[in-house]
Amino acid sequence: MSAVMAPRSDNFLSVKQVAAYLQLNEKKVYALVNEGRMPATKVTGKWMFPRELIDRWMLDSAHGGLLTDRLAIAGSDDPLLFRVLTGFARDVDTLAQVSYTPTGARLGLELLQANRVDVSALHWGPLAESRTRHPALLRQHSQHHNWVLIRAFTREQGLMLRRDLAERLKHADAALRGSYRWVQRQPGAGSQRFLMEMRKLDPGYGDLNATTVALTQREAAAAIVLGQADVAPGVRSAATEAGLAFLPFGVEAFDLALPRGVWFRRLFQDLLSRLQSGDCRQTADLLGGYDFTDCGEMIWGQE
Repeated sequence: MSAVMAPRSDNFLSVKQVAAYLQLNEKKVYALVNEGRMPATKVTGKWMFPRELIDRWMLDSAHGGLLTDRLAIAGSDDPLLFRVLTGFARDVDTLAQVSYTPTGARLGLELLQANRVDVSALHWGPLAESRTRHPALLRQHSQHHNWVLIRAFTREQGLMLRRDLAERLKHADAALRGSYRWVQRQPGAGSQRFLMEMRKLDPGYGDLNATTVALTQREAAAAIVLGQADVAPGVRSAATEAGLAFLPFGVEAFDLALPRGVWFRRLFQDLLSRLQSGDCRQTADLLGGYDFTDCGEMIWGQE
């Protein structure tokens, strides 16, 4: 049986060494580790700190993230944001890492709380209530004091469905009253939340016959295209991409939650510039349902 090799002492620091290196007391070091705010690893039951990552962490903290070469985004799914970020990742090539993992609004915020991602996208109900609801979601997390909320755009929310079915139904209300096969989104997804709230408005709406579960807008649209379901909650742009019909039942805000330091990062500011660009607006017009009136506005977190 081979022995487990200990890390080289010049590459890793102990708690005592990193405390001296950063001029902190050891209690503060343990607190930062337990909060997931400092890079560390456990080796034979003891915390060790990679010197290179500690240096990068210090630079990121000292310069507001200006030197950081990654932008990891999770949370709510959006076809336009996916296209923008895919192009962004291609353009930066190997100079930086730009990634987007649609997880649903609530899981995205949990990942942001755990410092696993840099930005969390979210939508949670109608546009008129977004400036109250979205901050309320953020306040459920202990790190929210360090976060800001930036408006990306607004978009049409509604039902995606087969074209032949839409011709018969005409309105979203009719789909909610009929006996159709539904795509259900995962718990914590904003689209599922919007749908459930619509159903609560009228006790006459029947139970949904959920035949499949989808984790993203595109997966929900694909389930209809593949004949697994008839109707799914989603946005107009996802329906357009899949060649499906769309019945609107409201407009919602799509916002980006992120730590204040990330707000200053060059990569995030470049992302906002791309969302405000003419190329993005052309793609948005093609997909349909978007409005950029407040794009880039800080919705919450000025204090």
